[in-house]
Amino acid sequence: MGADLELNINHKSDNDHVESVLEIVGDDSGLLIGRKGETLKALQFIANVLVSNKTGSKSRISIDVEGYEDRRNQSLINLANRVAQRVTKTGRHIELEPMNPRERRVIHMALAEHTSVITESSGSGFDRRVVISPI
Repeated sequence: MGADLELNINHKSDNDHVESVLEIVGDDSGLLIGRKGETLKALQFIANVLVSNKTGSKSRISIDVEGYEDRRNQSLINLANRVAQRVTKTGRHIELEPMNPRERRVIHMALAEHTSVITESSGSGFDRRVVISPI
């Protein structure tokens, strides 16, 4: 791609699982994120398949470009809180846009302690989404 990037590799472990986090920074790093993070998701999928095939284990590889994952998580948490306020105010459930499992989990975790709403996933496949409903 001709991009000027720097790669840092960190390892996280909890109990039985080890996760390698590839942190990429550089002026051209936006090319790796793509529209709505689609390029980044594809790179992460390819990296996980390659490592799994090479090692024969289910090692987990995460790729983060310029802190994109943290920014995306914070954006999802803010969305969850805004929608929860709207659901509480109107008393009507709201379905969010389809999300991947990791993003749905962020929404569920953000509202797990919320006393006025509950969350559940509905749909199937690529159309799976979070529904936020009043209690």
